[in-house]
Amino acid sequence: MSLNSLALIENWPVPTAAAGVVRADGTVLGTHGPVGQRFPLASVTKPLAAYAVLVAYEEGAIELDEPAGPPGATVRHLLAHTSGLAFDEHRVTAPPGERRLYSNAGFEQLGDHVAKATDIPFADYVRQAVLEPLGMTATTLDGSPAKDGMSTVEDLLRFAAEVQAPRLLDPRTVAEAMTVQFPGTKGVLPGYGHQNPNDWGLGFEIRNSKSPHWTGSSSSPRTFGHFGQSGTFLWIDPDAGRAGGNSTGAACVALTDRAFGPWAIDAWPAFTDAVLAELR
Repeated sequence: MSLNSLALIENWPVPTAAAGVVRADGTVLGTHGPVGQRFPLASVTKPLAAYAVLVAYEEGAIELDEPAGPPGATVRHLLAHTSGLAFDEHRVTAPPGERRLYSNAGFEQLGDHVAKATDIPFADYVRQAVLEPLGMTATTLDGSPAKDGMSTVEDLLRFAAEVQAPRLLDPRTVAEAMTVQFPGTKGVLPGYGHQNPNDWGLGFEIRNSKSPHWTGSSSSPRTFGHFGQSGTFLWIDPDAGRAGGNSTGAACVALTDRAFGPWAIDAWPAFTDAVLAELR
């Protein structure tokens, strides 16, 4: 099966774009563009880093509610962007748990915390815990766990299939990752302004009732994922394809080589709605 809607990336004002859709069972429903080309992920790096942190949790190297990051914060606070750390600076701007302060610094402190607990550099830990088991041979995370990943659509479809039907983690752990942490927390969603609430799971943003948003108007509230400032996104909608039968959900990945901006705010929701309509 191929999805005609994926060809809409041809209309995006970007030099290069690639996209794909995958079901939970790993069935790739369609792809478009150079799906084997490596692109900078920017913040789509964070779900990969978070998954590795959750592997460390299941292996007993860390606990979600142990101290990490600034005083009073925990691993859970860092994963859910409620540690109080600033966006790109390692300084505290709010008490832990009070506001949803989206923080690259928080993910960098997460990487340091796991590296110290496991005695393995975090980039190596991500590779051993997530990338190699999933066959993500074109993906690297050298540098910041918040934003320095490189990957392909092919590799991210493998990851998106894993998140939908986990083999590396207990499904209950992944269910927790896509459950709102610190409910009712307000904050700014970068590029989309103040959201009340600004729901987040463990490393994954949760759509819920946010407006405006980078997913589609027909995306279910349970949709979760991440977008990146390099013009990239990955969403997983557990309710995709529900009309006309049982939903198995689906995930969509799109990577480009043009920085996020007004073009993406315009193009991405319509693209997502077209994909979801075709899945139905």
